[in-house]
Amino acid sequence: MAYDERLADRVRAALADQPGISERKMFGGIAFLLDGKMCVGVLNDELVVRSGKERFDATLKEKHTRPMDFTGRVSTGMVYVSSAGVTRGAALQRWVDIGLAGARTAPSSARRRSTRASPKRS
Repeated sequence: MAYDERLADRVRAALADQPGISERKMFGGIAFLLDGKMCVGVLNDELVVRSGKERFDATLKEKHTRPMDFTGRVSTGMVYVSSAGVTRGAALQRWVDIGLAGARTAPSSARRRSTRASPKRS
């Protein structure tokens, strides 16, 4: 799978002033992480947004969205936004902001928690 480089560049620009952002190739696309937690990504020509579990149902009621079901199973708290939903800069920025909010409220993964809780060995 490939991803839309132009959309990825637009996401980079939308995140340019945000501290704590990193990129990682994931699921055949690219993911943008806030402090190690995915906030948004690009897969094919769609934007992937972490809405968070609390906003998931409301987010799905918006135009151009559908549940993220990359593995065939719905990932609650993650949505795809079609390219039609991010054609304008303001629309893309709104989705990026939703993704940032979702990442800020997402719990740390068990793996990260256990790694951070473990003392360093010499």
